Amino acid sequence: MVQPRIAKFQIGQIVRHRTHPFRGVVFDVDPVFDNTDEWWDAIPADARPAKDQPFYHLLAENAETEYVAYVSEQNLLADDSEEPLRHPKLHEHFKERRGQVYVSRPGGLN
Repeated sequence: MVQPRIAKFQIGQIVRHRTHPFRGVVFDVDPVFDNTDEWWDAIPADARPAKDQPFYHLLAENAETEYVAYVSEQNLLADDSEEPLRHPKLHEHFKERRGQVYVSRPGGLN
């Protein structure tokens, strides 16, 4: 059995996708892949990440819209821009931004 790796990104951290034009804030972490087979099969085979790495739930946004994304660690980078996030659920989960990290709201991750 392969041991899960320690997550590189923390809850509240702002990240961006390595190849796709979106960014977001981490609101949950799975130590290894924990989504449906249908979700997995929808990823082109040549682009599928390894399942034995952390996967992150993001309040994500691009230029057009806001959504929830599920992204492997290998596809994320820390976002060091100072641009604010506009996701409408941001303030349900987090109370404030401190630098590159949002501080969790008590009870906000239920």
